[in-house]
Amino acid sequence: MPAIIKDDVLVYKGSNLFRQRLLLSVLSGRAIKIEDIRSNHDDPGLREYEVNLIRLIDKITNGTRVELGETGTSMYFQPGILVGGQVTHSCCTQRGIGYYLEVLLAVGPFCKEPLNAVLQGVTHHDLDVSVDKVKLAALPVLLKFILVDDGLELKVVRRGAPPLGGGEIVFRCPVRRHLRPLQWTKWGLVKRIRGVVYALRVSPTFANRVVESAKGVMLNFLPDVYINTDQCRGPNAGKSPGFGVSLVAETNEKTFYCAEAKAEEVGSGEISLPEEIGRQCALKLADEIYRGGAVDSSFQWLLALWMALGQKDVSECVVGPLSDYTISFLQHLKEFFGVMFKLEVLRSELDDSDEEDDVVDANKVKMTCVGIGYVNISKRTM
Repeated sequence: MPAIIKDDVLVYKGSNLFRQRLLLSVLSGRAIKIEDIRSNHDDPGLREYEVNLIRLIDKITNGTRVELGETGTSMYFQPGILVGGQVTHSCCTQRGIGYYLEVLLAVGPFCKEPLNAVLQGVTHHDLDVSVDKVKLAALPVLLKFILVDDGLELKVVRRGAPPLGGGEIVFRCPVRRHLRPLQWTKWGLVKRIRGVVYALRVSPTFANRVVESAKGVMLNFLPDVYINTDQCRGPNAGKSPGFGVSLVAETNEKTFYCAEAKAEEVGSGEISLPEEIGRQCALKLADEIYRGGAVDSSFQWLLALWMALGQKDVSECVVGPLSDYTISFLQHLKEFFGVMFKLEVLRSELDDSDEEDDVVDANKVKMTCVGIGYVNISKRTM
């Protein structure tokens, strides 16, 4: 539902896309009001993980003001100035660290001081991208906008599986006065596949079985496949048992596609076979490669954000079919910044052949916009 503007405050209804709205509010400096937050639910109002996200934003900003209604079903949010610096935050275990990390990744370049964040919680969660996926597929995208990676780092100190977590990561991000425009229309051919299988408080043989299963699928497509095992022990294994795998495909144009799969949460009553987890992840990666484009589909929205905030020049990028999350994000970019993207569907070469109708899914989308010239006024000029 589009925003209603009252006294220069963007008013939204419902709890959908809560994180998008908070993030863009911080970057744009525009206040937002969200009404009817789960007002018809048995448990109305903000969830614990959403309140936890507000606390994290409060830590990296100065002057943020939040007002909650008596019932918790409405919220007024006035963003402060992005400060960054040293931050330690315990993330809610209802969501993965990735839920919070993506926000830090989006705002990191625009802070006053380089961000040095320690996040604790669940490193691999069904609802959110894992810390491995952010490291393998999102950081290279940011690098194309800031060019120099001095200080850009994501280190996994400990892994933590749901429900109790116990993981910890360190994220460092340099600051930039502005982002460069980007022309990225070639993504190349996959030249190698790498991966990591983690095993937390389970038998090490689980990891080996996942490796064999995933390699068995990927070797049908490519000979250069190498998967590491990370068999954590003691404190490094977090507080709950679990195992999973992340695979990344790298192309000769430095594009990275990533897929992941993990075992069912302990206590869910479901049984996860290592062979099935490995095969599932390999097929997900094959699907991601098939979608193609210059960026992994999970991070199309981040690419759009950085294109929109770039210098006042044309940026263009070809991506795979747009995800629903990205489409909503583009609508929000228009409401907060007035940025409109030109979206052009590039028909697949297979469309004219006698192939099945489902090849239309592989159509690429060319995204073009003129950056708004967003300047990090907090960063001191050298």
